[in-house]
Amino acid sequence: MVRALAIAILATGMASLPAVAAEEYWVARDAVSKQCEIVPKEPDGTLVIDLGKKKYASEGEARKAMEALPDCKKK
Repeated sequence: MVRALAIAILATGMASLPAVAAEEYWVARDAVSKQCEIVPKEPDGTLVIDLGKKKYASEGEARKAMEALPDCKKK
C-alpha cells in the first residue's frame, strides 16, 4: 500500500514538471502608453504588441532583448 502510494505521488509529480518548466516570455509594447514590458503570455497584437517576434525561455533573456530593441530605448 505504501509503495503504491509512493509510486502514485512520484508519477503525479513527474507529470506536472513540464508544465512548471514551460515558462515563456515575450517582449511587447503597450499600444496606449507605448511602454515596453516583458509579458508571460503571447501578446494579442491589439492592446499589447509583440516587438521581438520571439519567445524567450527566461525573463533575463527577454530583458536583454528588450534593452537591445530600438523601439524600447529611452528617449
